[in-house]
Amino acid sequence: MTRYLVVRLVSVVPTLVGISVLVFAITYFIPGDPALIMAGNDSTPEAVAAIRTQWGLDRPVYLRYFSWLGNMLRGNLGDSYFSRQTVTQLVGQALPVTLQLSLLSLLVAILIAVPAGILSAVKAGSWFDLAAAAAGFIGLSIPGFWLGIMLIYVFAVQWPIFPAGGYTPPDQGIGANLRSMVLPAIALGTFASTQLMRYLRASLLDVLHADYIRTARAKGVREWTVLVRHAVRNALIPFMTVLGVQMGYLLGGTVITESVFALPGIGRLVLSAVLNRDYQVATGIIFLIAAAFVLINLLVDLLYPILDPRVRLGRS
Repeated sequence: MTRYLVVRLVSVVPTLVGISVLVFAITYFIPGDPALIMAGNDSTPEAVAAIRTQWGLDRPVYLRYFSWLGNMLRGNLGDSYFSRQTVTQLVGQALPVTLQLSLLSLLVAILIAVPAGILSAVKAGSWFDLAAAAAGFIGLSIPGFWLGIMLIYVFAVQWPIFPAGGYTPPDQGIGANLRSMVLPAIALGTFASTQLMRYLRASLLDVLHADYIRTARAKGVREWTVLVRHAVRNALIPFMTVLGVQMGYLLGGTVITESVFALPGIGRLVLSAVLNRDYQVATGIIFLIAAAFVLINLLVDLLYPILDPRVRLGRS
């Protein structure tokens, strides 16, 4: 276990370096000049050139990359071109909103996917299974922004139960905070639940036809015990893999949802940074999201031996 963890941590280093190169290259090739945006359309070429020199935008791209990477290793994500705040400060303000939205969305996805996936597998071929399959295909087909707009129209306009947008911090009341997050969490979590449900159903169907399940039933073990202690637990390994991927997607997929519901989170911040050519903010946030994605997948791998004692990490 320790050896496996050390090997995985070492392998993360080149992965993160590759991600940093890719992220920096993508932001570098975004059309537009941040110096021109900062100076304004009526500015002189000399003023634009001075801003470029001030922010190091006139340096070769490889020197800018190594400077950015060195600052990243020291924990300095740089400064915003426009707000004059550090990227760390901006992330610190927006990250709690995105984390809360991601966790609530994941909770919604699990509450929908786990019962539906188990019932679909147990009642394979029944009307419930067919209805769940149809609902899953519909959920995958519906764009997240459209679902968010429909939720606003129904539950904020027609029936004003929840606010149409905006964010209420927890220090202004937990109830008001949760009310402001219900609709975006449902919009984001519903899409994730469709994939989780189908994976859990497929995995559980494979397990239910295994020899040890038939043996447990032949011994007279109650069906509920067979399902919970034997079938579901072993079916959770592939499900956890997909769940880890979905957690990463939820962190990075909040851009549209936060924009629709006017939430001041990481997604809305990175979208604003890209539109304004605020490269320091965009590269810092995208790299952090990618690094979180890699870390989540590592943690999911470490959960395998807990879910199934037969799994021994680091052994063939």
